[in-house]
Amino acid sequence: MLEYNEIKERKVILYEGAPFEVLTSHVFRKQQRKPVNAVKMKNLLTGKVMEVSFHQSEKAEEAEVDNRKIKFLYETKGEYWFCEEKDPSKRFKLDTEQVGEQIHYVKQNTLVDLVSFDDKILGVEVPIKVELKVIEAAPAVKGNTVQGGLKQVKLETGFTVNVPMFVNEGDILRINTETGEYVERVN
Repeated sequence: MLEYNEIKERKVILYEGAPFEVLTSHVFRKQQRKPVNAVKMKNLLTGKVMEVSFHQSEKAEEAEVDNRKIKFLYETKGEYWFCEEKDPSKRFKLDTEQVGEQIHYVKQNTLVDLVSFDDKILGVEVPIKVELKVIEAAPAVKGNTVQGGLKQVKLETGFTVNVPMFVNEGDILRINTETGEYVERVN
């Protein structure tokens, strides 16, 4: 059981029998009253976001969410195919809603985490930072920094991202999968 002030970001709690991921939490005290934790959380089954206030006397149960490693195989026509880490013959597909936007930063044959609750698949967690190769990049033109010195490049997964002008084709970049932004050049 979690105390009201232990309900923080990225925790998964049970609320009204459903698993919720805490998006934001803010403990505050209003004038002479007891402290309250104002929480914004997302229902992992329905995707609905709601705001709840947990008072000092309230507790929340941490949800038993299972994580297991699976291998991303390929994407075709909006279907994402995966297999078990140890047994490639056990293949299954997930749709775009279940995998989320972050799957665009995952190369084929990469391990990701499958998140499930009571044998119901909630989604896929990808690494926060991934390293991807640039396959298409326009050359940097001297003096072309009016737009802030950024250009778009195409990554090996087919996704495009804004990067500084010095990035060239063949470079390996570190990308933040949560924001979809360039972090640094690796080589």
